[in-house]
Amino acid sequence: MPDPLFDEDDDANTPLTAEEREQLIPAYITLRHELNEAEQVNIGEALRWAMSRKRDVLDQDFLSELHRRMFGDVWRWAGQYRTTARNIGVDAYRIATDVRQLVDDARYWVKHGTFPPDETAVRFSHRLVAIHPFPNGNGRLSRLVGDLLARQLGQPAFSWGRSSLIDAGATRVHYVEALWAADNHDIEPLLLFARS
Repeated sequence: MPDPLFDEDDDANTPLTAEEREQLIPAYITLRHELNEAEQVNIGEALRWAMSRKRDVLDQDFLSELHRRMFGDVWRWAGQYRTTARNIGVDAYRIATDVRQLVDDARYWVKHGTFPPDETAVRFSHRLVAIHPFPNGNGRLSRLVGDLLARQLGQPAFSWGRSSLIDAGATRVHYVEALWAADNHDIEPLLLFARS
C-alpha cells in the first residue's frame, strides 16, 4: 500500500508549503510512516526535557522552545512561527500577539481560579491549537502543553482518547469534533475527550 510522504489528502497534518517541505532534515525519510516515527522519537526527547525540571508552561518562549525540541531534529522550521496562510488558525501576522494574549489569559485564569484545573488546561490547549502558530505539529504541541499545564495545576496528564491521533481513525474524528464544539463555545466535549 502506498505511503506517500506528503499526501495532500492526509487530514492528520496541516499541509506544508513546498518551501516548508524542503526544510526536512533527515535525508532517509521518504515515506509518511518514517516521518511519523522520526517525529515521535523527537517528541519523546522533548517530553523528557520538559519533565526534567519544573518549567512554567504559561510562557511564550517556553512554547516555542518546546515545539523546537519536539520537532527540531526533523524540521528546520521547528520552534518558529509560521509565516504562511493555512486553512486553520489565525493570520500569520497575528500569531505572536494571539499567543501572548492566550498566555496572559491563562495566567489570569490560574491566578483567579476562573475555571477548574482540567478546564483551564483544556481551554489553553484548545486556544493554542486554534491559533495554529507553527507550520505543523500544533495538535501534538497543544495536547502535550495541556498535559504539562494539568500537571502544573496538580492534576494527572490527560489521556486524549488513549491513542496517537496521527493514525487513530475514529479517535481522531472524535477529537476533531470536540475541537469544533469548543470552537463554538461548547468546551464540554473536549473536556470529556481529554479524560477519555
